[in-house]
Amino acid sequence: MSNREKPECDFRAGTVAIVGRPNVGKSTLVNALVGFRLSIVAPKPQTTRHRILGVRTTDKHQLVLLDTPGLHEAGGRAINRLLNRTARGALEEADVIALVIESGGWREADQAVLKLAAASGRPLVLVLNKIDRLPRKDDLLPLFEEMAKRHAFSAMVPVVANKGDGVDALANTLAGLLPNAEPLFAADELTDRSERFLVTERIREQLVRQLHQELPYATTVEVERFKREGHRYRIDAVIWVERDSQKAIVIGDGGARIKEIGTKARRDLIDLLGSPVHLNLWCKVRDDWSDDAEALKRFGYGE
Repeated sequence: MSNREKPECDFRAGTVAIVGRPNVGKSTLVNALVGFRLSIVAPKPQTTRHRILGVRTTDKHQLVLLDTPGLHEAGGRAINRLLNRTARGALEEADVIALVIESGGWREADQAVLKLAAASGRPLVLVLNKIDRLPRKDDLLPLFEEMAKRHAFSAMVPVVANKGDGVDALANTLAGLLPNAEPLFAADELTDRSERFLVTERIREQLVRQLHQELPYATTVEVERFKREGHRYRIDAVIWVERDSQKAIVIGDGGARIKEIGTKARRDLIDLLGSPVHLNLWCKVRDDWSDDAEALKRFGYGE
């Protein structure tokens, strides 16, 4: 029995790793469970680049949720290898694992994630997301029957994460698999991440949403100044790219695109911080930053 587990404690608390292949809705699910837009969301794979910790607390349980980058075949670049290490590290840290797949059916990439998750020996819950896309409700039972043949899951739960459907039932299922233990975080804490980190991610979210094709994956954001001045925040941030040609795309004709990115990011930051925001954005080039261990450390990857 762990030191944290106490037989006399009626409360359940522990860590849940949310894993899956890219773009199955892991971040949307974490946000729904926490009740706060903690992880950035965009309709493009590999939007999540960090291990994001979110906390859901009720009077009976506390879920410490680890949103992870989508597990994928590691490419040759340092950032791809780092993202996979981050996701695999969450498996080792977790008390329970939630494997998220889409209702469209099982894919080869899902099998690769299942193999890693099952090897951890932790209780494994299958989360079938986006069930509203099924042509008929009757299609759900055959899907679950197929999944049950693949692994002896501790539970299988259908959800529609972006609508919040099934999220409470999932939370209760996960909590039931956690140890009896005292809370790990205060009841009002939602994350261990700083406001500065959340600001950086909200700016990067606009990049992912507004830049087309592969360019978002060659960009990152570094907040150089985050300061409250009276009733408003002053934020200076750099958008880093890997090529001069990419910088030209980010800036746009006459600076139109970077201005639009800044305008939308500023609105989002006002909502996040609850105060007026003065946001300055610049775009700079650092050759092959995504394959540079020093640059990745500077930009906060792997933390």
